[in-house]
Formats: sequence, structure tokens, C-alpha cells
Amino acid sequence: MEAQNKAGAGDVLTAQQQGMVNIAALTATGNLETLKVQLNTALDAGLTINEIKEALTQLYAYCGFPRSLNAVNTFKTVLEERIAKGITDSIGKAIIVENNTADKYEQGRKVLETLTKTPQPKPAPGFGEFAPRIDAFLKEHLFADIFVCDVLTYQQRELVTIAALAAMTGVEPQLQAHIGMGMNAGVSVEQVNVIFNIIEKTIGRCQAEAARAVLLKMRK
Repeated sequence: MEAQNKAGAGDVLTAQQQGMVNIAALTATGNLETLKVQLNTALDAGLTINEIKEALTQLYAYCGFPRSLNAVNTFKTVLEERIAKGITDSIGKAIIVENNTADKYEQGRKVLETLTKTPQPKPAPGFGEFAPRIDAFLKEHLFADIFVCDVLTYQQRELVTIAALAAMTGVEPQLQAHIGMGMNAGVSVEQVNVIFNIIEKTIGRCQAEAARAVLLKMRK
């Protein structure tokens, strides 16, 4: 393993960022018992209620409604238990519920261009031409409706996405794409490596090594 892969999480990720990574990975894999522990840790580290809510909402686009909803319900329970103990957590910035932009596809297309730093034709080549509805959902909902909410920055959103994809099997092409988007949004190579270190500790070594192989391939 490269020396930089051995860096401690605190070296390049804040406690709040580590919280986001753990929450995303555990939501994606459905480990609700450990997720409950990490939700408490993340709140104690200063993540706001709405930051966590927004991360869990975004994750449904990557790991599906069942895992996202289970995580949301787990978070609700955590907050109820903390209130019962007299703990007051910061709500944070208000969450935008509606997106009233006239052309959501164009809005999402521009967001994707910002993240990829690559022109995005309409429809997307390949899958977008083959299945136009999924291209529309990707642009209009994920990169428009979800990303329009500024409770999380693009950098935070990509940390969440990279962690979730790194924790899951069989999604290497998407992980590679989002590592690239994350770096365009300000996520460093060192931070990506630390995400994978967290994945090794939280999910397992085999999954972390698969994620590291994706990054190594990108850097050749």
C-alpha cells in the first residue's frame, strides 16, 4: 500500500467529513446498527440535522429508496433518543423542497458540466440515446432537484457519493466517474485515499482494495 494510503482520517478529512463518509457507506450497505452509532458521532462532531437529512435523501439515487428510507428512519430514532437525553442538535440551513426552474433538464445538464468539466450533449450519448427516460431522471431529478439544495456543497455531495459507491460492489464505472467529479469539486487524492481507509475499517478490506484499484487505474 502506498504511504499516502496509510494517512489517518484526521490528517486530511475533518470530523464532519469523516461523519459524512461513514454515514454514506453504512447507508449504502444497510448496516443500520453501526449507522446509528455513526449518526450520533457525526452529530457530536458538529454535522447539522439538515446536512445529514440531505445526505440521506441524496443517497436514494445511488443505493435505492429502501436503504435510504431505512437510514432516514434510523436517523429519526437517533434524534428522538438524543432529545430524550436533553441533547439539542443544530438544525442547520433550511432544506429546499421544491425546484421551480422551468427547464430542469438544462439545469441538471449544466450542473453535470460543472462537475465533469466536460460538455454534456442532449441526450447523453449511449445510455441516454438508448433509454431517454433514465437520462431525463438523471439530469432533471438528481442533478437538478436534488443538487439545487445548497445545504450541502458539491464537494460534500461528492464525498457522500464516492463513499457510498466505494462501499458497494459492481459499481466501479460510477465510482470512477464520481472520483473525477469529486476532484473537480475540490476533493483531493489524499482525501479519496482516506475515504477508502474508512471503507476498509467500516465495510471491509476487500471492498476498499477494489475501490483503490479504481483510483490506481485513473492515475496511470
